[in-house]
Parts: sequence; structure tokens; C-alpha cells
Amino acid sequence: MKEFDSLKIKDSTLQNIMFLGFEEMTPIQRLALPIALSGKDLIGQAKTGTGKTFAFAIPLIEKIHLEKKGVQAIVLTPTRELAVQVGLEIEKLIGSSVDVALCYGGAAINPQTKKLKEGAHIVVGTPGRVMDHIRRGNLELGEVETFILDEADRMLDMGFIKDVEWIMSKTPSNRQTMLFSATMPDAIKNLSKRYLHDPEFISASSDEDELTVEDIEQVYYEVPQKTKVDSFVEIMKKEKPEKSLI
Repeated sequence: MKEFDSLKIKDSTLQNIMFLGFEEMTPIQRLALPIALSGKDLIGQAKTGTGKTFAFAIPLIEKIHLEKKGVQAIVLTPTRELAVQVGLEIEKLIGSSVDVALCYGGAAINPQTKKLKEGAHIVVGTPGRVMDHIRRGNLELGEVETFILDEADRMLDMGFIKDVEWIMSKTPSNRQTMLFSATMPDAIKNLSKRYLHDPEFISASSDEDELTVEDIEQVYYEVPQKTKVDSFVEIMKKEKPEKSLI
């Protein structure tokens, strides 16, 4: 029996999971999903690349009321690249009936404003741009039922924790909050004590010093801005990856 069949979730969500080819849960999903689906607050410690997006996306989607107006869930990420990635993962799990708005810096604000004005059930974004939309009156968080803080330790490293707290203060106190982080520094623990209600703590990490799974090798190249494309082509010719994500 496929593991996801054991979850009490909508048939449409289950069908989308199966369509995407997922049958077995990852450790973080196995630990987090029963707790998150019960409505409890959650602190999850997991490395990058362990499938934690589905661990919070599935419960988030299950709570969406299509007939209800206003933003019902918000996911904060430290970078625009992660916001796009999370947004795409959520869209894979849902049908066209649920609207997801991406709100991140480094992109034109008007299309984002238009999307928010048209109505969105879920907002995925970075702290700075989300705050900008709130201050402009484009985004109201008074109806939020689910608040996700993804890669909280990176938020701390990048100086976003005060911004996160400001955004949290705009949401109802009875929301469900889920915080995910590869490491658990004191500042993150303190944040969870202030804003999470009797949370369950789970961990799928055995070594806090390693932030990604062992199968992921990370390298970077320093190149001048004007030669980025040429450098990229040369790197692809040299590395000849079997699979790549750009």
C-alpha cells in the first residue's frame, strides 16, 4: 500500500501526489504530515533536499476553502529563488481552482499587485516584498489560517527575523504555524517560543553541521556580471551534467 494512501487528505490531493510519481514518504514527511494535518503547530528540523516542502504544502492545501475570499495561507522564504521553487511545488499539488501569488523582490511589483487584487488563496514570498505589499494595502493577512516559515535559520543569517515578526503580527493569533529549519540556533528557538502555540518538535537531521543531504554536492563560480552567460555555457561544456536545473 502506498504510504500517502494512509493520510486523511482529499482525493484530489492524493491523485496529484500519485500523478507526480510519489509513493513513499521521506523521513521529514513521515514525521511532519500526521502532526501538521491535525492542525497543531510544528517545528521541523530537516536538511535542504529532504522533501520538506511537501511536508507543509499538503496540510496547507487541505485547509484551503475555495469559496472563502482573502489570503488563507502564507509561506515566507529567505530568497526569491526558494519562493519560486516552493510556489511551483505547491502548484503541482493543487488544481487550477486554488490561486497562488508569488511576492518577491528583484521583480516588477505591478504584476504581483494585480495578482493579489484579483484574489489569492496562498501567498509565497520573501519578507521584504511581502512587507511592501502589506504597507501598500495590496495584501491583508487578517484571514490567514496557516503560516509557514521555511529555512528559518537562513532568515536569521540574512537579517530577516525582525521582518518575519512584523509580518506574523499582522496575522490572527489562532493561526497554525509551521517552522522549518536545518539548524536550531537560540534565536530561532526564541522565535518559536513567542509565536508558536505548544508546538511539536520533530527532527529528520542527525548532523546540524551538514545542511544538505549527502548526495548533493555544492560548488560555485565567481564570474564577472558581463560574462555570466558565456561562463555558464563553458561550465556546462566542461561538467556535462546528465541532469540540470537552471
